[in-house]
Amino acid sequence: MRDFLSVVVLSALLFTGLFVSHSNAEPMQNSDESVEQQIRIKAEQGDAEAQNSLGVMYANGKGVAQDDKQAAFWFRKAAEQGYAEAQLILGLMYNEGQGDVVKDPNQAVAWFLKAAEQGLALAQYNLGVMYNRGEGVAQDDEKAVFWYRKAAEQSDAIAQNNLAAMYANGEGVAQDDKQAAFWYRKAAEQGLPTAQNNLGSMYIEGEGVVQDDKQAVAWYRKAAEQGNAEAQNNLGVLYVSGKGVVQDDKQAAFWFRKAADQGEAMAQFNLGSMYFHGTGVPQDHVQAYMWTNLAAAQGVEKALKMLDSLAKKLTPSQIEEGQKLVRDWIATHPQAAQ
Repeated sequence: MRDFLSVVVLSALLFTGLFVSHSNAEPMQNSDESVEQQIRIKAEQGDAEAQNSLGVMYANGKGVAQDDKQAAFWFRKAAEQGYAEAQLILGLMYNEGQGDVVKDPNQAVAWFLKAAEQGLALAQYNLGVMYNRGEGVAQDDEKAVFWYRKAAEQSDAIAQNNLAAMYANGEGVAQDDKQAAFWYRKAAEQGLPTAQNNLGSMYIEGEGVVQDDKQAVAWYRKAAEQGNAEAQNNLGVLYVSGKGVVQDDKQAAFWFRKAADQGEAMAQFNLGSMYFHGTGVPQDHVQAYMWTNLAAAQGVEKALKMLDSLAKKLTPSQIEEGQKLVRDWIATHPQAAQ
């Protein structure tokens, strides 16, 4: 099953500055205070674009003190006038429960729909996610595909990835690897790392494309260099096997470590295995214990078996040392350990 991506995070969307009105963007570089006054006057006169821009300013704390409640107030004003970008943002606020907006998936869907029907790609994508998950609406893969396609045809890379995944998995649409590869490529060429990793996997398996290990390496590398943990692990696996690349255990260990440090379970197991055997890294059974323990905690069955083998090789003090390394790693990688 290929990877999906979820609802756009509101904070990430706002901090891009996508929805500051174009008419006001240039003066803001000169005097935030005067621009804030100009925007506020227009907003209070009922100008929807200005209301949306004022909402963005409050959300980001640009030109005004950061205030989620005021942000929600002005986004709602603009949204109720039919301003699509504000409708999207208000939908995200309902989805996350931000500001004075109580989390309400039903309201999130309602606002996403209003913006989606106006052709806003991000709203179409988010509506697809809600149908895909059955949040705020009855679960319906066909409707998810419908909205993903609407956004994908507007070149929304995340929607293209999710539409591809629906084709790959045969959810809401007839299973079709060629269509999956087509849409993964569209998203991958826009630089989306999840899609690049997914396309790499299709080249490995020869699904929807002619099997090509070198192409797989190329796409995995693009995603891995952007920090995609699954791609980093996949690239490491290819360096171990020498498929599509010159066999290189040190490079394999390098990429396994990158992914393992992000909490990728299979990479943790793979790195532990390399320490166990002393391939690509100096043999170190305590390090092997640490990484294998982390992988086992995430349910990797092979890691449980390796732990049994390690327990026979390690002294009680070494096991204690390995357990301390596990605790230290979790303490310094709280997000990866979740």
